[in-house]
Parts: sequence; structure tokens; C-alpha cells
Amino acid sequence: MFVDREKVLAKLEEEYKHPAFRFTILYGRRRVGKTTLIKQYISSRPHLYFLVTQESMKLVLKRFQNIVAAQLDDVLLPNLTFENFEQIFAYITRQSFSEKLIIVIDEFQYLSKIDSSIPSQFQLIVDEIIKEKNIHLVLCGSIISMMYEQTLSYSSPLYGRRTSSIKLDALKYEYMNAFFPKLSFVQQIELYAMLYGVPKYLESFRYEGDIFKSMEVYILDKNAFLYDEPRYILQNEVNEPITYFSILEVIAGGEHKIGNIAGKLGKNVQNITSFISKLIELEILYKEVPITESNPAKSKKGLYFIKDNYFRFWFSYVLPYKSQLEMGNTAYALNKIKESFSEFVSKTYEDLAIDFVQRNFDVLKCGRWWSRNEEIDVVGIAEDALIVGECKWSNKKVGIDILDALMEKSELIDTKLSARYYILFSKSGFTDTLIGRAREDEEVVLVEGFERVIDHK
Repeated sequence: MFVDREKVLAKLEEEYKHPAFRFTILYGRRRVGKTTLIKQYISSRPHLYFLVTQESMKLVLKRFQNIVAAQLDDVLLPNLTFENFEQIFAYITRQSFSEKLIIVIDEFQYLSKIDSSIPSQFQLIVDEIIKEKNIHLVLCGSIISMMYEQTLSYSSPLYGRRTSSIKLDALKYEYMNAFFPKLSFVQQIELYAMLYGVPKYLESFRYEGDIFKSMEVYILDKNAFLYDEPRYILQNEVNEPITYFSILEVIAGGEHKIGNIAGKLGKNVQNITSFISKLIELEILYKEVPITESNPAKSKKGLYFIKDNYFRFWFSYVLPYKSQLEMGNTAYALNKIKESFSEFVSKTYEDLAIDFVQRNFDVLKCGRWWSRNEEIDVVGIAEDALIVGECKWSNKKVGIDILDALMEKSELIDTKLSARYYILFSKSGFTDTLIGRAREDEEVVLVEGFERVIDHK
């Protein structure tokens, strides 16, 4: 399914229409839809598409040579001998093309695993062989750290040669409806909390009428596509997966301070700092500080969270119960999931509430706030007002007591902004008393799901 990629596709189209040589770096985590995007882009244009696999360079070159021969309808090419990519690209450029030729090297990062000189080889290819040709070269990869090191970093031989770079991210929650149009907002948020916005995961998952039955079939079954997905991704990205797995499991279990994470692992903070940094670089973890911190980079109040919802789900509910799941005992894991799944989803609801405030209010920044004893789910700072919000993901209607508590907690925030707005987010609606209060007070905003209950405009 091709969803929410129109702007990126338009950028590729812009590159294609340019009269000169173009060079695009396209990267993003696995399963995010890079290959689908590329295939959409090249579908009706002259192109060479080559997917790199991890085998000997001799076999890789031969496969590339055969693909070039097939695409160019060249019966002589398969019988020629080439020693490197430079020679094949030189052969390609001796052909004539009436339109721009797109050359895509997918999973480019694997080439450097086979031969570390590949970035230098492609520097020569770009500078000496194809730079003056009507070609659009696209290097695509899914191991983010390697793609950055090989193509985008200052130390890379390819640095400064690209004409565009595109990082493809997971889909936002708002596009869940394209995959599951018949589900309620509650069901869609539950799925987003579990699967994130990764197109491949969303496409492979079917809603069986009950979220837990669906988990059992599409995740907890040891033969399911999603069963071991995070393991495969991490093993491709890092050299010491055991330490990374341990860190993520501890964070998924509720420890977010780096000192506590290290303590749970029986290590010093210094021993895990590099691992934490790597997970942040891979966009699996993120560090969060109270939104009011004046210097976030130096704040000592940082907490660490798992960014990818499916990683968070997997390290919360799959890895801890692997022994039972391997024996086919999915009922045990399901019972554990049912005990805390509502709390698990509430974290995602808070994240989406922050996004709601950013999109619907004129704020300079928005995030969470906490002190030693209190926390507020949503705090938005505008030029002339403070916006505070509370999220309740429960089957109980939110009452006026929640509003009163939010107002009291907001006084703890040290700010010169006197104007305040209070936003309450609820899964299950609001009491009549609270709705009546909100009708009279424009500073109180009620949001059920992500729809305003009362619009003062």
C-alpha cells in the first residue's frame, strides 16, 4: 500500500526532471517502505534496479552484470568479464538513452561489508564516469548507521556529492485509517501502540475482531513474521546484541534513568553509555528531558524511552516470555499482556496527545514535564501562554477532579507565563459536570480520542 509518500515521491520526480546528473541517498529503518517507494518511482521509466545480497563480490558483480544486460537488452554483455563496478558503469555510460536513466543500488550498505573500498569506488564512479551523464543514481539502504557512515558523514569519500538525501520515517498515527478504515479510534491507537507506523508490519497484521486474538496469531506464534523481527534488525545493526537486548528489556520493564538501567544490569553508567548512544543513533531509543529545561543537552534529568512501538511491545511482552512461546504456550504471555496492556497503550496516547497540541496550538515547544514527585503528561509553551494537559486511557469518564488536580500541578511549573489553558484527553469521554465547566470556561479544552468535545471558536 502506497501511503503518505507523496512529498518524497515528488522530490524524486524533481530530481528526475533536472537536466543534469543527480545523486540521491535514500535511507531509513527496515520495513519502512523504501523499496515500495523506489518501485513506484521507477515503474514507468528507464531504470536499472539492483538489490545487493551478502555473497562474494564476484557473484555480486555477475548478478549486477546480468541485470544490466537484461534491462539494456544486451546479448553480448553476459559474456564479458568485469572486475569491479567501475568497469560496469563505464560500459553502461557508453550506451545512448533518450531519457534519463535511473540506477538504483538497494541495500547498498552490504557492499561495504563485502569490500570496504566500495565508497571510494563509487566516488570515482560519480566523479569520473557518470557525473556528466543524464543519470539519476540512487543508493538505498536500511542499516541507518552504515548508510550514514558510508555516504553522508564527513569522512565518507562520497561526502558532498549527493544532490539530495531522503530519510524515510515510519508513518504517523493519522495514516492508520488507510490500513484499518473500519476500526474505531481505540482499536487504531491500540494497533499503533503495538505496531508503530511501519508499513510492512501494518500490512502483515490482520485484526481478528479482538486485539489479543490478533496478537496471538500475528506476533506470539513462533512462526509468525513479526515474532522475531526486532532480533533480526538488531543483529544486523550492532556487534554485541546481548548488551543492547538487555538495555532495551530493562527500559521496557520500566527503568528510564540511566543510573537505574546500569544498576539493573550490574554495570557502571560508563559501561553502557556507548550502547545507549548507539541505540539513539539507530532511532530505537530517545532521550527526553522536562520540556521546561533551558539547556536540554546538559540536563541531568534525562530519561530514556524506546521510540519504536513494536520494539517496546516486543521487549515488554515477547522476549520476557520466550521460553513459554517457544513451547507454543501463548496463553501464558497473553495473560501477562492483558494485565498491563491498557497501561502500555496509555504511553502512546500521551505521545499522540503531545503531537495533537503541536499541530493544533501555536506552541514554541511541547513535551512532558516532571519534578521529583509530580509529572504532567503534556506541556506546551507558547509565546504568551502555558498549555498543560492530562491523558486518561481508561474505561472511566474523566471528571472534574482530574481538572482540579491538573490545575494544582501546573502551579509547580516555574514560568512567567500567566495565561494558562488546560487540556484533558480521554479515551472514554467526560462527566456532565466537567462538560458543563468546560462550556463556561474557554481555558478548559476537552478532547475525546482526538476530537474536541466543545469548540469555543
